[in-house]
Amino acid sequence: MKVRVLAIGTDKSGLFEPAIAEYTKRIGRYAQLELLELPPSKKGGSDALRAKEEEGQSLLGKLKGTELVVVLDERGEDLTSEAFSRQVVQEAMNRGRDLAFLIGGAEGHADAVRRKADRVLALSRMTLAHRLARLVLVEQIYRAFAIARGEPYHK
Repeated sequence: MKVRVLAIGTDKSGLFEPAIAEYTKRIGRYAQLELLELPPSKKGGSDALRAKEEEGQSLLGKLKGTELVVVLDERGEDLTSEAFSRQVVQEAMNRGRDLAFLIGGAEGHADAVRRKADRVLALSRMTLAHRLARLVLVEQIYRAFAIARGEPYHK
């Protein structure tokens, strides 16, 4: 199984990379994880809608036809870790599908991206820095696999 995280922007701070690398290694026991960082739109300010549309097209252009698409949005559905494991990760495994998680730019996701989604999920009702959202996401992906395998990490 392949799991891809497609995100607008890069982590230039270096703060989160060590933890993301650790969870990527742990997830490797269960699936292949790829983090694909896409450049933010050069548009912005008064052209925020156009920037969001450009970034949306960039994300959609990287999707593969067989992936189950999960869009991350603070207005998305709240799931517990157990429900995330069962309803997203295990469901994809049972259906023989790869997973693609999409993290938008500063303006969020274009409507076209939300329409393409199989699921729209929230990591939190709070607004998270996009780089922090990546870390929270990969930790939850690892936790979901551990739950699916009945391993003690989740406790």
